[in-house]
Amino acid sequence: MRKALLAITLTLSLVLHAGDYTPRDLVWTTPSKNSSESMPCGGHDIGMNIWVEDGDLLFYISQSGWFDENNTLLKAGRWRLHFEGDPFGGADFEQRLCLDEGWVGVKGGGVEVSIWADTSSPNVFVDITSRRATATTLSYESWRHRDRPVSKAECQQCSYKWQVPSDCVTRADSIIAEESQLTFIHKNLAQTVFDYTVAREGLEAIKDGLYNPIGNKEMRGTMFAPHFRFSSSSEGSYASTDHHAWQYLHPRLRHATITITLDNGDNPTPPIRKDARISRRASARWWHDFWQRSWITTDGSNADAARMVRNYELMRYLLGCNAHGQWPTKYNGGLFTFDPEYVEPPKGDGTPSNPFTPDYRKWGGGTMTAQNQRLVYWPMVKSGDYDLLSVQLDTYLRLLPTAVARTRHYWGHGGASFTEQMENFGLPNPAEYGKHPEGSDPGVENNAWLEYEWDTALEFGMMALQAASHSGDSSFVTRYAPLVDECLRFFDEHYQYQALRLGAKSLDEHGRLVIYPGSGCETYKMAYNPSSTIAALRAVTSWRKEGPLPMERIPDIPLRVIDGDTCISPAVTWARIQNTETPQLYPVFPWRLYGMGREGLEISRNTYLKDPHAVAMRDTKGWKQDNIWAACLGLVDEARRLNNEKLADGPYRYPAFWDAGFDWAPDLNRGGAAMTGLQEMLLQEAPDGTLLPFPAWPKEWNVHFRLHATGHRVVEGEMRDGNATWTVLP
Repeated sequence: MRKALLAITLTLSLVLHAGDYTPRDLVWTTPSKNSSESMPCGGHDIGMNIWVEDGDLLFYISQSGWFDENNTLLKAGRWRLHFEGDPFGGADFEQRLCLDEGWVGVKGGGVEVSIWADTSSPNVFVDITSRRATATTLSYESWRHRDRPVSKAECQQCSYKWQVPSDCVTRADSIIAEESQLTFIHKNLAQTVFDYTVAREGLEAIKDGLYNPIGNKEMRGTMFAPHFRFSSSSEGSYASTDHHAWQYLHPRLRHATITITLDNGDNPTPPIRKDARISRRASARWWHDFWQRSWITTDGSNADAARMVRNYELMRYLLGCNAHGQWPTKYNGGLFTFDPEYVEPPKGDGTPSNPFTPDYRKWGGGTMTAQNQRLVYWPMVKSGDYDLLSVQLDTYLRLLPTAVARTRHYWGHGGASFTEQMENFGLPNPAEYGKHPEGSDPGVENNAWLEYEWDTALEFGMMALQAASHSGDSSFVTRYAPLVDECLRFFDEHYQYQALRLGAKSLDEHGRLVIYPGSGCETYKMAYNPSSTIAALRAVTSWRKEGPLPMERIPDIPLRVIDGDTCISPAVTWARIQNTETPQLYPVFPWRLYGMGREGLEISRNTYLKDPHAVAMRDTKGWKQDNIWAACLGLVDEARRLNNEKLADGPYRYPAFWDAGFDWAPDLNRGGAAMTGLQEMLLQEAPDGTLLPFPAWPKEWNVHFRLHATGHRVVEGEMRDGNATWTVLP
């Protein structure tokens, strides 16, 4: 294997190639049919969907953290610009996403509109110029102009899911129209789904000490539109939803700049409205610097390779739009969900499958499903996007006291128990928590998929440890060490407690923990020593070194023999198979104990190729990560095939808006898994830090990349006509 890797030419240098990287613009020359054909734009903690439909320019705005009483992630609203004379209806129409500077431009018929989000504050700017004085109507459209009952079918958008209370409503916003200004406010009640969850899960005794980010929360936005005058308001309908529009007129527009300032209520001081010219320059500079951190590009000689790296880039742009949010980019659409009726095909009778408001998404707004969230954030380690990664890690850090208090309350021991499907206030989703018969353990979710699944939080701890090494910033370890240590402490203390509760010794005859009942993801249930959990404990303990769990107390990864070949076993034993994940390959990724340049390569390949469950469950849909394992195992043809499928264009107009998969559109956990798979094709490392360039990249595909490695190294590599070179900046 080592000779095969060294067959490529390796060149070391202390200087990266000169010259800045500039991503290509995305350009459309025809208008869109509806919001599913929208173009993303964003920055700081804001995402927008922008499109032109029937001559009007429309855009949604979303901001991280707009959680209502039910934990629905609300949009701020929809805006519409209508120009007399239909300037966007001609052959000179163009809509452009300038990736290098982070703005979207629309032009045609002498009218040009530029839209961008400030990268250092929650401000959106809409700059309009027209060659001739043009009558222009600016509308703010809201579907929350009145209280709206939430139906049982619609309740997937919030944390009640199928347990929707009879009085569940999305409460109306307060919308105030003034001469050249409009303000919209959503104020949560004091009593929310947080209180319902605390009562349902028997935590009233510690309620006052639990984190509650949604009670009495107030979200607001203000639109400033100089020289526009409020004209009227009217009822209407769109996307299966009635709405109210507040219209502002400018009778002879030649130039105008509209500013929309948002406040999600999470900051102690209100945001300040920025100057548009200063914002445009500073935001363009931020985005340009963002693209210099890392990149992957090709010369276009191979269409598959070109499409893969382009969609990688378009996905990374979506992630960059929430660089400074208080809340992570959600896997089920992030800040870029569009009208739900266009996500899935209509029913057989032609009616929409999801006739709900633009706030709708499946799997909740404030619900953080960890197996999905982690895939969005793993590629940020190698791309060097540590500021983006901190948004997710800080969320876990805020929830740490609740996880510790919950553990102490239920079981009386230390450590932090983070469940797989967790609310933004740190407790299990109340619907997924299940019913608890008399005598059952109230700390365990009575849920066939989620019971005993506590190890995913360790992945976010591992991201922090790896980010510290990749960035050279030791503060990552200092800041997130409590998160890592309390998660390790939970497994150590809980499974000793659990063994005694079951009438056994706290440790086995070898002085090791017995992980039972355990869970191999959502798939191998009531598992004894699941390999995914053991690999997590071994990997994190090895990186942490100073943590509370001694390595000698962690069991060995279980193995089994299939047709004469040794493979990783999902667990020593298990009671049933519940889902279609492949945790027996988690020792390869995310835990990197086995694989290229590591021990167990043959065992891992046997598992990938011969384990009947692994083979049967193989797919590129949604959160599936076979593309990553194929790359980590150096299976070049498999990696090429699976990553090509994973990074294929999505069904909507923006190529990196992927279909709902198992969750919702645009599917960002698919995008994150695709990004990671492409990175692993290009660069891996041995445990001693030896770099393994192009371990699963086809030699006939020309490519040039810049990625980050441990030891604060930036690696730039190039494969051209079968010859590879690479340079390192230590």
